[in-house]
Amino acid sequence: MPELQSTFFKVVRRGAVVHLAMNRPDRSNAMSPDFWTGLPQLMRDLANDAAVRCVVISGEGRNFSGGMDLQAFAGISKLFDGEPGRAAHAMRQVVLDLQDAFNAIERAPFPVICAIHGACIGAGVDLITACDLRLASKEAFFAIEEIHIGMAADVGTLQRLPKLIAPAVAAELAFTGRRFSAAEAHSFGLVSSVLETPESVLEAAFELAEAIAKKSPLAIAGIKRNLHYARDHSVADGLDYIATWNGGMLRPADLMTAVQAKMAKQEAEFANLLKPAG
Repeated sequence: MPELQSTFFKVVRRGAVVHLAMNRPDRSNAMSPDFWTGLPQLMRDLANDAAVRCVVISGEGRNFSGGMDLQAFAGISKLFDGEPGRAAHAMRQVVLDLQDAFNAIERAPFPVICAIHGACIGAGVDLITACDLRLASKEAFFAIEEIHIGMAADVGTLQRLPKLIAPAVAAELAFTGRRFSAAEAHSFGLVSSVLETPESVLEAAFELAEAIAKKSPLAIAGIKRNLHYARDHSVADGLDYIATWNGGMLRPADLMTAVQAKMAKQEAEFANLLKPAG
């Protein structure tokens, strides 16, 4: 696959792991329009690269992300100069397009890990809740800040956060917009671990990504798909789905590779997924 290009992200390939670093440090990685178009395109391109097995997202500079770049989207208000019904219809499509940037993370067949430091506020929280795993440095802080500008968060936090932490806690954070620390985020279950420094959290994220990349990519894709399905369905539906999934996807090649490597006390080597057609 040709080298990936992005005006918002710095893209670095580390074997089977790809590092996407938000690269607007002078603006606290505020999410300008090229973030919202670039992220889903990168996810599609990476999903089409069968050798990619895990992605790490981080932010350059002092902060992970200050959220949406409101100045860059000031033109959206002009929509409301038109007829109200048509303006509302157009605004709804704008929101759906923004949501799709984070939906693309969930559609990817590989896990996406966030390495968080400094500020993670507003749309930054939307981003991390769409990812599969979250690590933070101890000075990191979070806030669902949309309430402070008179709106409800609309690109994923209100839908995903209550599935990751206690719904009452998610409600309190959304209603108040208060800042909460990395230690609180860990106690809520939002982040799986807290590291000492931004450098150590990124190092831990790569270590985790590389460990995942050594596993069967078919099994990893199945785990991710079924975790998301179970989140949004009943236990009975989820059990039925995994039975059907394994009935169709489970094959002896990866099982034998894993068993033989374990018996030989060696590292198993699994074939990549096939590149999607098209």
